[in-house]
Amino acid sequence: MQDQFQGRKYIIQGIFVLSTILLLLKCIQLQLIDTSLREQASANVIQKINKYPSRGLVYDRNNKLLVNNKAIYDLMVTYDQVKDIDTIKFCKLLGITKETYIKKLNPNFSSVRYSKSKPFVFLKKISSEMYARFQESLYEFPGFYVELRNVRGYMYPNGAHVLGYIGEVNKKKLEKEPYYKRGDYIGVSGIELSYEKYLRGVRGVEYVLRDNLGRIVGSYEKGRRDTASVSGKDLISSLDIDLQVFGEKLLQNKRGGIVAIEPSSGEILAMVSMPSYNPNLLTIGRSRGDAYAELAGDTLKPLFNRAIGAQYPPGSIFKPVMALIGMQEKVLSPDRGIGCRGGYIYKTLRIGCHGHPMATSVSKAIQHSCNAYFCQVFRDVVDKNGFSRASVGLDTLVGHLHDFGLGVRLESDVQNELPGNVPTSAYYNKLYRKGAWTSPFIVSLGIGQGELLITPLQMANISAIIANRGYYYPPHLAKSFKGDTTKIPLALRTRHYTRIDTSHFRYVVDGMEDVVLAGTARVAQIDGIDICGKTGTAENPHGEDHSVFIAFAPKNNPKIAIAVFVENGGYGARYGGPIASLMVEKYLNGKISDRRKYLEERMVNADLNKSYRRK
Repeated sequence: MQDQFQGRKYIIQGIFVLSTILLLLKCIQLQLIDTSLREQASANVIQKINKYPSRGLVYDRNNKLLVNNKAIYDLMVTYDQVKDIDTIKFCKLLGITKETYIKKLNPNFSSVRYSKSKPFVFLKKISSEMYARFQESLYEFPGFYVELRNVRGYMYPNGAHVLGYIGEVNKKKLEKEPYYKRGDYIGVSGIELSYEKYLRGVRGVEYVLRDNLGRIVGSYEKGRRDTASVSGKDLISSLDIDLQVFGEKLLQNKRGGIVAIEPSSGEILAMVSMPSYNPNLLTIGRSRGDAYAELAGDTLKPLFNRAIGAQYPPGSIFKPVMALIGMQEKVLSPDRGIGCRGGYIYKTLRIGCHGHPMATSVSKAIQHSCNAYFCQVFRDVVDKNGFSRASVGLDTLVGHLHDFGLGVRLESDVQNELPGNVPTSAYYNKLYRKGAWTSPFIVSLGIGQGELLITPLQMANISAIIANRGYYYPPHLAKSFKGDTTKIPLALRTRHYTRIDTSHFRYVVDGMEDVVLAGTARVAQIDGIDICGKTGTAENPHGEDHSVFIAFAPKNNPKIAIAVFVENGGYGARYGGPIASLMVEKYLNGKISDRRKYLEERMVNADLNKSYRRK
């Protein structure tokens, strides 16, 4: 029995000795070999730091850089970690007052947006220069750290409405898309908005350990939980920046828009809205708010994108569309002549016209822009089913106009485009009472007046449709993504056809060529380029009429289709025609010939905003 107890004693002693040895080894491992626990013991908090990606760059179609990134910094603070700092030095380094320091350190902590134990933004948008000065002393200010952000820089003072700008994400977007966090930047307008999901990249995250003074003492779990940020895709836009710059130069000191499209692809070569502004004014920074307020208060409305948001009566540029619909509906033959007695006359109704030779065909009617001709064609289309059934004929016409992209959005990648207005029979039934109106009531629609309204983008698209002899691609600003197989959306690469037989277009195209050669737009002639165009004078009850012009060139295999609208510019050949033809010459030839330099100077120096500024 005694031997049995003696044996147990040795076993128990052995267990104690072994346990002691294991404990000693573990202590050596924890204290001398593995320092992770020592680091974590000295750290009071594990902090999550967002790693923001570089936003994708934007280039023009010729690979010229348009939009890049600039570094700015947000100064973050955790209230509970701020202890015994030199506030005088702190405020001096950041250029703020003691009152500002106290205010920003003490936001409304009763709000769910803020917590004393979690980081929040103390100061936004610190410049690189200020950051460099402050960084040297950052260790002296426990509780504060800097977060790197990227904002936009613009290489040209042009294209503001097209390129757009970024801003801080709003509450509505935060609720709708969980990707975004409070304080994130997001595309607000233009290309920045349209291609936000491609340009923004993917946010990364880093977990760090901070000590009781707020200093970083190491990464958490050796970075196993960290994720790298992924830069956004670089976008090659459809813009030709040289053409864009030239267009803004021609339209300076005027109000209006220019849209130029490559007909074969729908790519927008230039989209000018004037007045405009330098896009660098709205880059994120401390002076941005003041710049925006000044622009918003300007009576010339430089923030308003007239190319997609202004809706105007098209005037006579609508006549080629009316001719095509008339031929398709078989109420008009290519060689039909219609007399003009100084205008269209029906009972007591009279719509005047300028003096010109008789329009003996569709082509001649377009060449001379005869109002009487197209008023009659309009009535023939609307009254095709009978004078008393004008509503049926009008809605047939409306269907064709929708095919031309009028009265509807073009489904382009240009955000916030307006659809214009194409009045239907339902509209007139409400306006006049059903059965109380007939074609003479609305005949001015046939010459692009009345309630008909379209945007400069839609005007350019009409020109592209005629250039293509019956189809268009939705006008768009993206060409491809640089070094990436990602393609622009399929919808932008899909043809939209009108219901007009291709054979009808030759008569309209010939007529538009004659407009420039021997019609109302001789001023638009370009040596060596067969340009087809159409002038328009849009009536304006509030002042001088608007100058309108659409064109495409060359006549066969067109490379550019364009629309120009100049508010209060008078008849179409006064400003619209010259500006459009100069843009075409610049794009196709790369320069303006000496013979036409005078015309360029006249357009550049014309100031139509003088009287408007005095109002």
